[in-house]
Formats: sequence, structure tokens, C-alpha cells
Amino acid sequence: MESGRATLLKEQQLKDQFDNLEKHTQSGIEFVERYSKFVKERSDIEISYAKQIRNLSKKYQPKKNSREEEENKYTSCRAFLSTLNELNDYAGQHEVIAENLTSQIITELSRYLTELKAERKSHFHDGRKAQQQIESLWKQLESSKRRFERDCKEADRAQQYFERMDADINVTKADVEKARQQAQMRHQIAADSKTEYSNYLTKFNQEQNEHYYTLIPNIFQKLQEMEERRIERVGVSMKTYAEVDREVLPIVGKCLDGMTKAAESIEPKTDSKQVVESYKSGFEPPGDVEFEDYGPGQTMKRTVSETSLSNSRGEAKERPGGGKSKGKLWPFIKNKNKLSLKLGSGPEDFSHLPPEQRRKKLQAKIDDINKDIQKEMDQKDALTKMKGVYEKNPQMGDPASVDPRLVEMAMNIEKLQSEVQKFEGWLAEVEGRLPSRSDPPRRQSGLYESQNSTMVDNNCAQDRESPDGSYTEDQSSETQVKVAIANTPEFDDEFDDGDEETLPTIGTCKAVYSFEGHNEGTISVTEGELLFVIEQDKGDGWTRVRRNEEEEGYVPTSYVEVFLETNTKGAMTYI
Repeated sequence: MESGRATLLKEQQLKDQFDNLEKHTQSGIEFVERYSKFVKERSDIEISYAKQIRNLSKKYQPKKNSREEEENKYTSCRAFLSTLNELNDYAGQHEVIAENLTSQIITELSRYLTELKAERKSHFHDGRKAQQQIESLWKQLESSKRRFERDCKEADRAQQYFERMDADINVTKADVEKARQQAQMRHQIAADSKTEYSNYLTKFNQEQNEHYYTLIPNIFQKLQEMEERRIERVGVSMKTYAEVDREVLPIVGKCLDGMTKAAESIEPKTDSKQVVESYKSGFEPPGDVEFEDYGPGQTMKRTVSETSLSNSRGEAKERPGGGKSKGKLWPFIKNKNKLSLKLGSGPEDFSHLPPEQRRKKLQAKIDDINKDIQKEMDQKDALTKMKGVYEKNPQMGDPASVDPRLVEMAMNIEKLQSEVQKFEGWLAEVEGRLPSRSDPPRRQSGLYESQNSTMVDNNCAQDRESPDGSYTEDQSSETQVKVAIANTPEFDDEFDDGDEETLPTIGTCKAVYSFEGHNEGTISVTEGELLFVIEQDKGDGWTRVRRNEEEEGYVPTSYVEVFLETNTKGAMTYI
């Protein structure tokens, strides 16, 4: 009995250990799942971060056909573009991190978890099976033991009954014989039960010994090895987690080195020279102003030199009828106390640009046309070779089918060549007009410009240019001319597109206050901004300024501090 109780107690303790192991191994699996979820969330963060970095880089990339693309000629802008490209590569490394975390950790752990759960289930199934088997043997042993005990008691009772019958003289011999046979049968059954119980006991002891010393230790050993492999696998994953970041560090370092190199490539002097080259006008500086004598007996001059201040806005051109066209009308004009701006792409020969800028535009146009000519000629050569192949091998194609295309290309080439000649003529004209640095400046003074340098005749009506750029018709006397000058008439709102040129600067100014230019013809400025002055205040409270080649307009004179050149009154500074 004590042995049986000990067995039952030990079996219960073993069952409790299985329950504890089940809880522990399940907790280990949940830990691996939690760690895998952590890595997946980190991967999602890396993907999201890389996407945001790429969007940021794309957002600040220069747009095509925009002012930002034009600014890429400056080293600072190119450095910023290189930084954006490096930043894009930097984002790519974060995508690599996300991909490696997914492939090397998340996917592997997911597969391993499936295998781990299957292995754990198999081990605990074997343990439960072993427990069920030993419990079944124990029940068989207990059953055989109880049967043996019962048969022994029955045999004793049969033996006692036989002895009483044999001692009783009143019992017949037949009854005694029957009692003896019954006692023998019971003894035989008890002997058989004893043998069966003995066999079950031997078998149970053998199975119990194998259960506690072989099967269960093996299962526990496998569970221990499984748990150690799980812990080791988590450690390997954690190490991989760090290595994934470490692998991209060299490339990330190269990206950062590229950003540093881009920053070091910025050359302020080169950029400033680019600005000078971009906005260089090519105008000849004006010469000295000659003294004009208006004393008695003196005749007032009405002529000005090509280099005079009033003539610097543009040269007067003769009309086909012999009259003079207006030399230059300003892009910004005043009409009915309002400011307006004329918009347009300019004439084909770029005559609205300063000489130097016009030369650059014409040269660029010639280069583009020459590239188109070369492209057409290459295609024509290829078609000519194809036609030759067709002539030698008619089965490959009809040579006549190529002729229309060859004729079309020849016409295109001829048309492009005529375009080149046209632009080269304009370029030669510009290069011939550009002043030589060795030529001394010449200047004459006068109130009005006359192409033929003729004197003003009171009886002859002529087109005249007032100092503010507008024209008046004088048919009476010089007194009317002076009144017209004093009253400063409105600007003419007609434009002569062919004679438009960029006005030269006559000084600089600094914005004392910010100004929002909402009206047409005005320009917005911010406090502290430096701009070029191209027209002084003529008494109406407005000063005309320029920010760059494309942005110019009027600002209130009280909003800016003007710095004019002091070498001569109204003198201009040229780049």
C-alpha cells in the first residue's frame, strides 16, 4: 500500500511539472512573437521614414523650365542639388534596413515559430502518452491485485467449508467429495490470479522504471534543448538586428561625405562671377557732359551723342517714310495715374535685351539649331545607307519608299541652315556694336535726340523725347517745349517692340520698410532687401527698381534709401 501511494504521489508531481513546463514554454513562444512584432514595427518605421525623406528630396528638386533650374549654374545651388541626391540615397539605405529586417529576422522568426510550436506540441504529446500508458498499467496492476485478493479469500472460505464437511459424520461422502473439489478449484483460481498479479506487477515495475528513468528524462531533455535553441535563436536575431544597421553605415557615411563634399565645393567668387556674367549689359558708359552756352547770340543745341544719358535707353531708328521712331519706351509706363506692365516674350532677334545678353541668347539659339541640323543629317545618312541596302537587296524593301523622307529631311536641313544664317547675321551685328574697351567714352548734352543731329526749328514739327521717356509734338515755339518739360506729361502707352532694351542701373537702394506691390507695375520688397535703381523719383513719389533680369517695378520713394552714383549727376553704373 505504501509503495502504491508513493507511486501515485510521484505521478502527480510529474504531472504538475508537465503543467509548469507547458506554461514556461508557452511564455517563451509568446516572447518570440513579441520580439518579432517589435522588429516588424521597426521595419514599418524605416519604410515610412524613407518615404518621407524621398518625398522631401523630391519636393525641393528644381522644377523643369523654372527659375530654380536656371539657378543650378551657381555652385551653391548645385551643392544643394547634390545634397538632395545624397539624401535620396540616404533614404534608400533605410529601405535596405527595412528589407533586411523583414527577410533576415521577421520571415525567419515566423518560420521558426511554426517549427517551435510543432516541436513543443510533439514533446508534450509524447509526455502525455507516456503518462497515460503508465497510468493504464497501474490500473491493470491494481485490478489484478484486487482479483487475486478476492480469489484468495474465496479459496480460504472453500477450504474451511470442506474441512467442516469432512469432520461432520452426518454428511454423505458425496457432499464431502463435492466440497473438496470446490476447495481445490478455488485454490487453483487463486493460484492463477496470483500468477496474473505477479506478471502485471513485473510488467508495471519494468514500465515504471523505463518511464521515470528513460522516457520522461528524454522528453524533459528534448524540452530543455528546444528551450535553449529558442533562447539562442532570439540572441541571434538580436545580433542580426544590430548588424543590419551596421551594414549600411559605410554607405550612409558616404552619403554624409557626399553632402560635406558638396558643401565644400561652394565657391562664392565663382557664383558672383556668374551673376556678373549673367546680368552684364554690354552698354558703353556715358562720356562727360559738355557745357552748353545759352547766352545772348548763342543757339541751343538739340543733339545728343549716342552715349548720352537720355539716349542710353535706346537708339532712334528711321522709319521708312523718313521720320524717326521713338528710341525706347520703358516697360513700365504711367497712364492715367496708374502703373502698367507690358508682358511678352520679346522679338525673335532678342533686340529687347542688352547687347551682351542678346549676344548670349543668339549664340545659344545658333548652338541649338546646329544640334538640330546635326541630328537631321545623322538621320539622313542612316536613311541613305538603308536605301543603299534596299537597292542591293530588293527583297528587304523598296528603295523608293525612302525617297519622300529623304526629301523632307533635305528641306528641313535647308530651312535650319537658313535659320542659322539669319541668327548669325544678327550675332555679327551685335558683336560689331559691342564697344571696345580701348575706345574713350563720348558724350554730348541736349534736351532732345535727333538722329541726323539737326537743330530745332520752331516752324518744323518733329518727334521729341522728354527726359521721362515720353514724346511731345512741338509745332509752335521753344517756350511750349519748356512748358512740356516742366509739366512732365504722362507716359505714352504705345510700345515699339523692336527697340526695347533693359534699362541700365543708376545706383542701388535698400528697403527701409516692407512693401506689398499689389497694383500692376509695382514690385514687392522686404525690409533690408538690396535692389538696383533704374529710375529716380520724378516728383510723383515713386522710384523704379530692379531685382533681377525679369523682376522690376515701382516702389514708394519713402520706403527705400537710395544710393546713386556720385561721379556725375544721373550717371549710370554698368556691369
